[in-house]
Amino acid sequence: MTTTRTFWIFLVALTALRLTLLGTCDLSGDEAHYWMWSQRLAPAYFSKGPGVAFAIWSSTAIFGATEFGVRFWSPLLGLGTSALLFYFTRRLFNERAAFWTAVALNVTPIFNIGNLVMTIDPLSIFFWMAALFTFWLAIERAPAFSWHWPFTGLLIGLGFLCKYTNALQLVSIVLVLALVPRLRREFKSAGFYSLLAVFAVSLIPPIVWNAQHAWITFYHLRSRGGLDEAIGLHPTEVLVFLGQHFITYSPILFLGLAWAVIASARRAQQQFKRLYLFWFGLPVFALYFILSLNAAAAPNWDGLALLSLAPLAMAFWQERLDESLALRRWAAAGIFLSLAMSVLALDSDLLRSAGLRFPRRDPANRLRAWESAIHALEKLRADYEAKVGQPLFLIADERDRASEVSFYLHDKRVAEPGHPPVYIVESQDIKNEFSFWPRYDEFVVPASPQPKTPNETYTEEDGVNLFVGRSALYIQQKDRATPPHHIQEGFRSVERVATIEVRRFGRSVRTLQVFLCRDYRTLPL
Repeated sequence: MTTTRTFWIFLVALTALRLTLLGTCDLSGDEAHYWMWSQRLAPAYFSKGPGVAFAIWSSTAIFGATEFGVRFWSPLLGLGTSALLFYFTRRLFNERAAFWTAVALNVTPIFNIGNLVMTIDPLSIFFWMAALFTFWLAIERAPAFSWHWPFTGLLIGLGFLCKYTNALQLVSIVLVLALVPRLRREFKSAGFYSLLAVFAVSLIPPIVWNAQHAWITFYHLRSRGGLDEAIGLHPTEVLVFLGQHFITYSPILFLGLAWAVIASARRAQQQFKRLYLFWFGLPVFALYFILSLNAAAAPNWDGLALLSLAPLAMAFWQERLDESLALRRWAAAGIFLSLAMSVLALDSDLLRSAGLRFPRRDPANRLRAWESAIHALEKLRADYEAKVGQPLFLIADERDRASEVSFYLHDKRVAEPGHPPVYIVESQDIKNEFSFWPRYDEFVVPASPQPKTPNETYTEEDGVNLFVGRSALYIQQKDRATPPHHIQEGFRSVERVATIEVRRFGRSVRTLQVFLCRDYRTLPL
């Protein structure tokens, strides 16, 4: 059996397994929020482009608003990324290096988890890998023009519409063309400018949306990078950043990757394919490493770098593994440790079955107990609606909780057309996408308004708030002592009426405090 055939048997079996696991756990907060985006398609959103919303919209249109429907594309994108990585690495090096690079990627905990949940990362990684491959094909044919140039621009643009970090591939392309003398002439070629022109089209949706929404994405990204605070050097933040990589990428595999990349730095200047891989990985990692000098970046933020640095590392280690039995044992240990970490990350109950407990909160709990807790909330709402004699609208303390409740409600009733099933606490600050959707605190056109120009808005003086006099249930996490000021001041009375708790293995997994808020009166000026 050829190595390529073995690879496809492995990949198809793994993808089939991942598809069967999609509905075995609840949605994460991000997934539920992106599902809400998919119900309100737009050119862009508060923090990201429209890619993930359109992907979830397409899959839920076929499979419905279920965990499987939301996540359907994730394992298939993982399959596509793995296949592209295999054939790309085989083209640069050999079949054996390609096989083990793809296997190592697929046993890495962060990649495994990322291909079972539907966030921006599976899309971003797929388009990055595809563009990495097509740009290589373009420069293989240089100086002749080929369709791979504009196609690469299209792939980078599609990746950018999923995750703005994908635009860093343009930096890598410029670096590769500038550092290789024979390729510098491409700066004068039609191919390079066709790539840029096609990519530029992808800038239109987010620019148009941000122009209409006070350029909020730029402020958000600055905040996410810690650039809205005093910038300083915090060595412990860098250690946190690196430490998270050892855990999420597997200790032995990440150590081997880092060692190989550092050792290959000098050789990268002597061999083009190593230079290519090096400079498609370094800018991404360097960006988040520098940001981590101020505040640690999340380990998935620079995951794109893995797609080029992994083949580089495999090429470095392959000849050394052939010569050393000890290194082969370490490599095998790294693969099995990474696989074990992936299995435990996907099913931490295996530890509990062995009599072990997490010293802290189980990270997998973010994918548990939402559905059962929200069904209890729905029953509670029905009970209190009978008591107060009117429908109750729902408010949650933050974005993820509001999104989870919205997804798992059986009765996704809305107060008015276009409104979300659950609101977040009113605020003058623009916090997330909820800030741009209809809100319970806004004033709208009265039934018989005075004539106004089309662009004129209604204020508290001349508009009507449709929620005045109505009551609500407010839901918050247990660790908050009392409801926030805006809730207490916005209603005539606020009282805690229930605590919903879901327990597993004797430990609390999900705890929600529920407050009955009577007679909304808007916040006093």
